Amino acid sequence: MRSVQERKAGAESALLTNDEFRQFQELILAETGIHLDSSKRALVESRLTRRLRTLGISTYGRYLQYVLAQSPKSDERQEVINCITTNKTDFFRENHHFEFLRDHVIPEARARAQEGAAQHLRIWSAACSSGEEPYSIAMTVREALGADRSWDVKILASDVDTKVLAAAEAGVFETERLETVPEPLRRRYFLRRKDGGALMVKDELKSMIRFRQINLIHADWPIQTTFDAIFCRNLIIYFNRETQETLIRRQIRYLKPTGYLLVGHSENLHWMNSVLATVRNTVYRLRNDEAAR
Repeated sequence: MRSVQERKAGAESALLTNDEFRQFQELILAETGIHLDSSKRALVESRLTRRLRTLGISTYGRYLQYVLAQSPKSDERQEVINCITTNKTDFFRENHHFEFLRDHVIPEARARAQEGAAQHLRIWSAACSSGEEPYSIAMTVREALGADRSWDVKILASDVDTKVLAAAEAGVFETERLETVPEPLRRRYFLRRKDGGALMVKDELKSMIRFRQINLIHADWPIQTTFDAIFCRNLIIYFNRETQETLIRRQIRYLKPTGYLLVGHSENLHWMNSVLATVRNTVYRLRNDEAAR
């Protein structure tokens, strides 16, 4: 068996050829729907280097052969997905969406409850990454509802990347990661760990969230409900237009007639205006004829 130093040197000397990059592009597209253009070649090379080192494989070509020989649901196929996916996120990122949740989604749900509807609130964080988004949603909901504990609130938090999903479910964050969380919320919803370093999300928030791996390009979404709001932010920019449209059309089937779809600041769904009406920038709802179906 080669030493760690030998394996590291072998991985560093490997080069990703044009043909190998093309095959990795095709693999990632098939597995996740993510379109990697030529500008992402260095990213692919650097991120996969970790797997070459771990496995002691000397070239990207041999690693590609190894991956392609695995079953579609193998651990190594998942490792490739975990390496390639981007997980940039922050607490209360694009805060206007959380303000919209507080000022519109929740008051509208309360108004419907006063007219006899169930006191249910269902929200989906469809690309939850390391958990900042669903925990921000949970804090927003809890603050808006105040002392009222009569509401049945469930937040689905999903991602294709199993490593960030596990980190999200653990709910442990270094102090600097919470810089965008207002101090009163930090005190109310986080506990300092005994080691004095990181902070942990309190069970009060964790109990509101269910974390699940969902690959959005697969047809078998394990979802049996409809949502008052779907956060699908900063995700479809990685897909081509065909995949974007397929995903959005599938997601809006899970919206309540009164529900909202929220996308990222660089994402625009004007090309879906036959089924979605713009409420405000990056916030959409079903058109009346779609909602009535």
